[in-house]
Amino acid sequence: MANSTVSDAEILEKVVMADQPGFSPEAAQAILNLRFEEPAKARMNELAERNRQGTLTEFERQEMDSYLRVGNLLNLMQAKARLALRPGN
Repeated sequence: MANSTVSDAEILEKVVMADQPGFSPEAAQAILNLRFEEPAKARMNELAERNRQGTLTEFERQEMDSYLRVGNLLNLMQAKARLALRPGN
């Protein structure tokens, strides 16, 4: 079997975007209202700047990767929520 790397986002997409019934309108709207709070946004911006400067510690790189994974999951969930709110769904 050939070695291949599957990203977290690809795995999550198979779960979240699977051909399964969508969310109820209430659940979809609640998911669309989820946002990172300002302190988290500020921390992500700080980590991104340190990454651009090449000064991230290993701990900070792991933290940044965690924010990215959570952001990807949130994006996938919100995409499915938008589909659920389309007319005819």
